[in-house]
Amino acid sequence: MNNKANARVTQYSLIAAFGGFVFGLDAANISGAVRFVSSLFELDSIQQGTLVSCALFGVIIALFFTGTLCEKFGRAKVLLAIGITYSISSIVSSLALNFEMLIVGRFIGGVAFASITVSAMYIGEIAPPETRGKFVSINQFMIGLGLLLAFIINYFLIQAIADIQWLTNDNVWRVMLGAELIANAVWIGLLLKIPESPRWLVKQGRNKEAKEVFALIDDAEKGDELIKQVEDSLHNEPKKDTFEQLGELFSKKMRFVLFIAVVYAIVQGATGMNAVLFFAPMVFEQVGMSVEDTFMQTITTGVVGLLATVIAISFVEKLGRRFLTIVGLVLVVVAHGSTWYGFSQANYVFDDNAVAQIQEDFATENIDTAKLELVRGKTFDNDVDLKTEISAIFDKKEVPIVTGFMINGSIQGINAALVLFGIFAFLAAFNMSIGPIMWVIFSEVFPNSVRSVALPFAALVQTVSSWSIQQFFPWQLDNLGVSNIFLIYAGLGLIGLVIMWALLPETKGKSIEDIERELVKG
Repeated sequence: MNNKANARVTQYSLIAAFGGFVFGLDAANISGAVRFVSSLFELDSIQQGTLVSCALFGVIIALFFTGTLCEKFGRAKVLLAIGITYSISSIVSSLALNFEMLIVGRFIGGVAFASITVSAMYIGEIAPPETRGKFVSINQFMIGLGLLLAFIINYFLIQAIADIQWLTNDNVWRVMLGAELIANAVWIGLLLKIPESPRWLVKQGRNKEAKEVFALIDDAEKGDELIKQVEDSLHNEPKKDTFEQLGELFSKKMRFVLFIAVVYAIVQGATGMNAVLFFAPMVFEQVGMSVEDTFMQTITTGVVGLLATVIAISFVEKLGRRFLTIVGLVLVVVAHGSTWYGFSQANYVFDDNAVAQIQEDFATENIDTAKLELVRGKTFDNDVDLKTEISAIFDKKEVPIVTGFMINGSIQGINAALVLFGIFAFLAAFNMSIGPIMWVIFSEVFPNSVRSVALPFAALVQTVSSWSIQQFFPWQLDNLGVSNIFLIYAGLGLIGLVIMWALLPETKGKSIEDIERELVKG
């Protein structure tokens, strides 16, 4: 590939992956907004989980149609439609008058989260084998970049509440969610500049257009050869509709590939990234940090995640998909084990000093300090008992505000160093391995004949896995305790490690057609 072609592939990949940047913005913004929305609309733990997870429910619905739409209209046009959908979501969410309207806006945004699947499909089809892993991994990099930017903005918004008269606890979340509209508009403009996937064009019999695109992204003289490879991989079969592709996807010859993809998808979602990501301030609140400190730590998570993704992009072609996956899962298990042990030592003591500190914090939020007399002199052995007591004393509007103060003022015995090491090590492990590498694997192992339905199906499995984490994380915090949650995540990571060690093949440096011959026909 010449330098101009490589520059074009880079440009088109970055534009397609910009949807990941918007996803990252949204994930960070909702994690920052949960505390304030919960107080304004007086949400319980299940409603908090629904607020965050309803977006993934939108993804689940969207993925049933993504394959058909990509097959009928092409990858580029579907990405453009997704960009418009993101904009609608941002407007509805930021202007929500009640919890139900906010859920609708979040759900619409969830439909747009399918952009990650479609962009992985698009990038996998335009990038050459020797750099495909790097370019598909750009998706995760763009997510990380969006997260970091939003975490920084949210931190300064929290600080600005005290200085800007019109900015309050009741409306700061509207600014967080509404700001996404700027990024959405930029993405829509950029999407108008990318060509359609040449492999999709070949499937439509539009070989002349496909050759023109191949000339843009590879050596011009190789156009006919590349088109022939795609045609051969399709076995010269007639075009298949969605149901025919699904039938082939679940056929005996696809069993091994499908099993690998499903296990990878479950493990990637179930090891807890979306709990740490979408509830970042809530997680750091459990360590005993102030509100400003929790938002400052989210910036650190953004930096760690972004740097780890750069490592993945740099080494995915050198070390391979299998190596990074195995190493990443080992680190995931170690990290979650560290977090579990650090949290398991904590207890909560409301002596006079603790009560005095909490009273000072309450004064800034106009919370009735007399209620603290009900816990003075009490000790709680775990966070579940403490939160049960908090819920009994304070009303639903107060609970999201006072919980952090109560933990911060009373927590003892926690090994904060182990907890923070575990959280940041997990973020690094995820972003340098199973986060971006999963999408690389998905973009490579499925044959051209089923690609339009296979990637959305695999993403659907991952989304359901992630949804279960997001939906029940606040409830689990209240009923299982934070240490037990991370112990469960460690166990799920260990199961995934054993399976991936035994079965995951290496796909680096191979064309999609070569991988098909090895895994499906071989």
